[in-house]
Amino acid sequence: MPYGYCGKLLRVNLSTSEIITEEIPEAVMRKYLGGKGLITYYLMKEVDPKEDPYSDKNKLIFATGVLTGVPVPGFIRFAVGAKAPTTNGYGQSEAGGFWGPELKKAGFDAIILEGKAASPVYLFITDGTALLKDASHLWGKTTEVAQDIIRNDNNDQAIRVAQIGPGGENVVRYACITNELKHFNGRCGLGAVMGSKNIKAIAVRGTQKIDYFDGEKVKELARWYNEQMKNSPLLYGLHNEGTAIFVNPLNAGGVLPTENYRKGYFEQAENFSGPTINETIFKKREGCLGCSVRCKHVVEIQQGDIKVDSRLGGPEYETLGAFGSLCGIGDLASIAKAGELCNKNTLDSISTGVSIAFAMECFEKGLITEEHTGGVELRFGNAEAMLKTVELIINREGIGDMLAEGVVRAAEKIGPEASQYAMAIKGQELPIHDPRGKLGVGLGFAISDTGADHMQSMHDGVLDKDNFHFRAMKTLGLEETISPLDTSEKKVKQFYLLQKAWGSFNSIGACVFTPAPRGFLTFDKLEVLFQAATGWDLSLYEMVKATERAFYMSRLFNLAAGFTAEDDRLPDRFHQPMENGALEGSFIDREVFRNMVQMYYELSGWDRITGYPKKWKAVELNIDQEILGDPVYNQYIVQ
Repeated sequence: MPYGYCGKLLRVNLSTSEIITEEIPEAVMRKYLGGKGLITYYLMKEVDPKEDPYSDKNKLIFATGVLTGVPVPGFIRFAVGAKAPTTNGYGQSEAGGFWGPELKKAGFDAIILEGKAASPVYLFITDGTALLKDASHLWGKTTEVAQDIIRNDNNDQAIRVAQIGPGGENVVRYACITNELKHFNGRCGLGAVMGSKNIKAIAVRGTQKIDYFDGEKVKELARWYNEQMKNSPLLYGLHNEGTAIFVNPLNAGGVLPTENYRKGYFEQAENFSGPTINETIFKKREGCLGCSVRCKHVVEIQQGDIKVDSRLGGPEYETLGAFGSLCGIGDLASIAKAGELCNKNTLDSISTGVSIAFAMECFEKGLITEEHTGGVELRFGNAEAMLKTVELIINREGIGDMLAEGVVRAAEKIGPEASQYAMAIKGQELPIHDPRGKLGVGLGFAISDTGADHMQSMHDGVLDKDNFHFRAMKTLGLEETISPLDTSEKKVKQFYLLQKAWGSFNSIGACVFTPAPRGFLTFDKLEVLFQAATGWDLSLYEMVKATERAFYMSRLFNLAAGFTAEDDRLPDRFHQPMENGALEGSFIDREVFRNMVQMYYELSGWDRITGYPKKWKAVELNIDQEILGDPVYNQYIVQ
């Protein structure tokens, strides 16, 4: 019998309402580890890379990690994947919270949604069974309202709900998915895929016990880890300030993206920093299931013109930066309100903020006018205009309809000159980190299989001293600390190694804030946890190779979807001097950066010029023969 996971997949055909349960062989689970790996496996087998993301032939895959739900802090994440609306390529995004462990307790590791429902429905799963229910009364409802209705209709307040709001229903290209109102599969527009399939939510209630190979050892590790976390200065900051803790240090370092990435320093950043939030609008700390870090900082505003409902959580760093410095806005209430609007309507706050900052710069340059904006003076610093534009995007009204397609497609409509202000890679808007001060992050942005993604690797600055972080990663073969501004081959090697370890968390179901290098569950302990939970004597080598296998396969998917090596690049803005801050005048040399990308190709076993994966690497990674022999993919594998 499986230990630590269920070995079952739920396949739901929305067109026919047929629901079947399939076995996931142990060999497949061990080879791919769940999450990203499992999504890549099924997506490549079942979805044409050239399929339209909104086609009923696209499939939406929810996959827990092999360790999701293990009672150790941080092992709560699950991934969602599909052909992505944002990039038209491989799409995947992760979320924490409670939903992933609940799905396992209900008896399933993964769900595949295929087809399209004739009218709005939601999926209700409980202890090995599933049925589709009418959701016409939920369509158009914001997330907190819909969640209440689902729980009341089924007489169970413990039901966990993953859902879309009106942003997903209106197929905003970067719509996201939320569970428990505060946890998000934020990137790649997977909420838009849900909306295109007419499925409002997946409600889950599980009461089954997850069996572990050595339950006592799992409990022992959990107790040990909780004790370590209590005394950790590394995690205290996240507990005390949440991810807002990053605002002030990044601003001081000159890498807080400001006014659509022209600048790296924002004079009003303190207004939305962690200490300011704690002193003003902070209400309480929350966390994911069983986590003692509790990095979710819930906010509330009940006075004044702006009201913010605490049920919708609070703004994370990315949201603060996207609606704050990126739009030149220092008003905390307005930033928090923008975040709440995104949360209750399920918009990716990163893409929403970047889209508005793009429009502000276009307005500043005269490429769009008040005639296009419906009279809204869409300038940097105009908080009222920012909030109005968020609502227009949600409802696809006026200029919001254009911005709901993302900056690349919006620039195509405005005209050629606008493209220089479109901060996106492979069609996906950049997260709130400036590559000019984080070369490893920049490399991750460029080569990411999902478009610009700040979760591709450990961020540069964390490993610039001989501290716990670095010591925890030495087992991967890191030899020395390297500056965030370094562009050498050593830097590329560091990124390559860290990406493989970091990326593995997206398959096993771990939050990056809890295992090494942020937490104390170092890789030797992680091997022990695998043994105790699953009975597998899984090595670090196997875990890293599973991650590399998934990257190899998603690379093939993207090449077959139409991407080339030319898409592995940064927007031109980052090859231009920073306008202010500690890194004023800094820029990334275009040729040097291209050499970094090509060095990464070589380390990955890809062709240096084309970026095509090589055959020998496929053999090393034991890529499935049915994929290697498929002419859709085989044409991109070179000797």
